[in-house]
Amino acid sequence: MTKHFTRTRVATAVAGIALALGAGQAFGSAFGLQTQNASGLGHAYAGGAAAAEDVSTIFYNPAGLVLLQKTEVVMSANVICPSAKFQDSGSKAALYQPLGGTGGEAGGCAVVPNMYLGVPFTDKWSFGLGINAPFGLETEYDSDWLGRFQAIKSKLETINVNPVLSWEPTRNFTIGAGVSWQKLKAEITKNADYAALFASQVPGLVQAGKVSPADAPTLVGSAYGLQSAVKITGDDDSWGWNAGILWQVTPQTRIGASYRSPIKYNATGTIEFTNPTAANLGPLPPTLAPYGAAIVAGVNANPLLANGPINASIKMPETANLSIYSELNKDWDVMADLQYTGWSSIQQFQVVRDTGAVAGGYTWNFRNTWRVAAGVNYHYNDKLIFRGGVAYDQTPTNDTDRTPGLPDNNRTWLAAGVHYHFSDQWQVDLAYAHEFIQSPSIDQNGGNPALYGLINGSVKEQVNIVGAQVKYVFK
Repeated sequence: MTKHFTRTRVATAVAGIALALGAGQAFGSAFGLQTQNASGLGHAYAGGAAAAEDVSTIFYNPAGLVLLQKTEVVMSANVICPSAKFQDSGSKAALYQPLGGTGGEAGGCAVVPNMYLGVPFTDKWSFGLGINAPFGLETEYDSDWLGRFQAIKSKLETINVNPVLSWEPTRNFTIGAGVSWQKLKAEITKNADYAALFASQVPGLVQAGKVSPADAPTLVGSAYGLQSAVKITGDDDSWGWNAGILWQVTPQTRIGASYRSPIKYNATGTIEFTNPTAANLGPLPPTLAPYGAAIVAGVNANPLLANGPINASIKMPETANLSIYSELNKDWDVMADLQYTGWSSIQQFQVVRDTGAVAGGYTWNFRNTWRVAAGVNYHYNDKLIFRGGVAYDQTPTNDTDRTPGLPDNNRTWLAAGVHYHFSDQWQVDLAYAHEFIQSPSIDQNGGNPALYGLINGSVKEQVNIVGAQVKYVFK
């Protein structure tokens, strides 16, 4: 009775704390996050579907959970610090707008927390609960940068609650499966070229004989540089599932395979515009001032600049892993991993008003990707393990459709870590990884260079990750 009460209390506490923390956000390949624990970070997440070193196997392969025959809790956090700096190679300004700067540092550090609980209730069955953030992204450029009409801030957050069951039907073979409830929140900010919309109204006044052709440039020039601030927010929750198998080929070697399903979201939210007023116009002679005010009133009433409800659909990709983990001898373990991600489920992202009108969006044309990783553990003694690993991670983006909000490219990981076994109950992991990213090129005009300008250049990027993890095993 006491044992059951303790496990229930632990499960409740873990779920409550994790939900309070929420989900982190940072650069991953596209916006997928590998960082679902810190113990795996030390070997670049090689062998994740076969390692089953702790209860974070709930995410990587739930079949491994039943191998852990005691109740345990893992709490981890990865501090992810991406750097992204745009380098201009001939960008052009939008109509009636100055070009602007290069955007400054678009990256920034973020904390991605994860929590896991595993409870064996027989020697053949185990229950687990994982809470993590499988997807996340945040880029934010200076508000006056040259690409402000296409992207300023792009932010995506998720939280994933994943209960699983693990079963050993026969000796040396286990299976596991679970469901995932996932919550998504997104925010996009950019600017709209208000000056161009203003200028488009002036020819009508000239044709109507209200403004002379000689005065038209003065009226147009009074709105030079005016912009509307645009903010789009949305959220949704949805369901998916994960499953895996694990085969103990020999006492030293196991092979694992796992799968996470796609999850489709139909997010709802709002689009908000902060538009200039007549007071924002440049100096006008008294004879033209009324026309400037009238144009501002007309532009502000334009349905294109109206606040209101929106919706957007996106199908997050499926993933599949094949891993091997082998103990070469008492000192060395080796592991490897092959991961497939079905990014082609995302071809475009459109924000649609409740009227059916498209308020904006991106054409990404994502392609499916592969990630390969290899790693080692070196058992220095009974308490201390050193880890190391490398990985190569493909990007789903391409040079034609790449956008400034998602300046992604292929990346190479180098990782190292240390595991310390304080006692039979307490264990700690510390790890570090550096991602070398091929500088992605961007050549985007949003389909209308007059309104969106031309972004032409490349982004210099790198990512540093520091992870820490605590594992507690109940007696």
